[in-house]
Amino acid sequence: MSWSKRREPMPKNVQRIIHALYILAGSTILAVSYNLFLLPNRIASGGLSGFATIFYEMTGTEPAITLWSLNIPVFIAGILLLGGWKYGGKTLAGTLFVPLVIYLTRNVEPAVNDPLLAALFGGIGVGAGLGLVFRAYASTGGTDLIAQIIHKYTGASLGACVFIMDGLIVTTSAFVFSLEFALYALIALFVTGKTIDVVQTGVGYAKVALIITRQEQAVQEAILNQVDRGVTRLSGEGGYTQDPRPVLMCVVQQNEVTKLKQLVQTTDTQAFVVVTNATEVLGKGFKI
Repeated sequence: MSWSKRREPMPKNVQRIIHALYILAGSTILAVSYNLFLLPNRIASGGLSGFATIFYEMTGTEPAITLWSLNIPVFIAGILLLGGWKYGGKTLAGTLFVPLVIYLTRNVEPAVNDPLLAALFGGIGVGAGLGLVFRAYASTGGTDLIAQIIHKYTGASLGACVFIMDGLIVTTSAFVFSLEFALYALIALFVTGKTIDVVQTGVGYAKVALIITRQEQAVQEAILNQVDRGVTRLSGEGGYTQDPRPVLMCVVQQNEVTKLKQLVQTTDTQAFVVVTNATEVLGKGFKI
């Protein structure tokens, strides 16, 4: 099979502009979703924005003011404790811009008044916004930086630190609001995570097929000619016999899986095939 020519890398100036647009668009979507869905329905779905929701309920302080008051010291602490300007202007931009948009859109009317719908739509909006920011290799600061500081000085895993902080915020919301609203917050948190994955890796899952066959040459040629997909030959060894056992690896789209399995089965009825998900594939025939 012929391969396309190697693409020239994107100019750095163009890349910076694209990343800046990602940060601005993502921060805007996140902030507007917060005001449209989460805040008016008292859903504190983790992070400093969740804390700002709780603090607003208790004191009436504007969430934007709370976020600025917390995000800026956390960002400075990240610079001092985590090794200089590692997070750079991108994170600072997200840290400052999200509260700004929250403040500017503070008077918008809630889009829905049903907490469950608010949790779903708010989770999607926040996840889409964060996904775009992450695609620019940036962050909105907040609990992400706090988690990394705790991780550095305690040795606790980064995932555990984020989970604990989000858990504390959701638990606090159960006391400030109700157990029901804490459940809505968990739903929003779950939807946010899934939406981030979709924005980062796309909605289409490719499939990886691992084929163990004694007729590897025939199977390989059949896949190349009839499925029009590349095949990588891996070295394997039988666990019991210790005989050499080549493994063919092939990545296909979802709609090509059935054709691939039927083709392998027709070529070698004794072939052993394992098919699993590939959440993101980069290269010819897939994402470039």
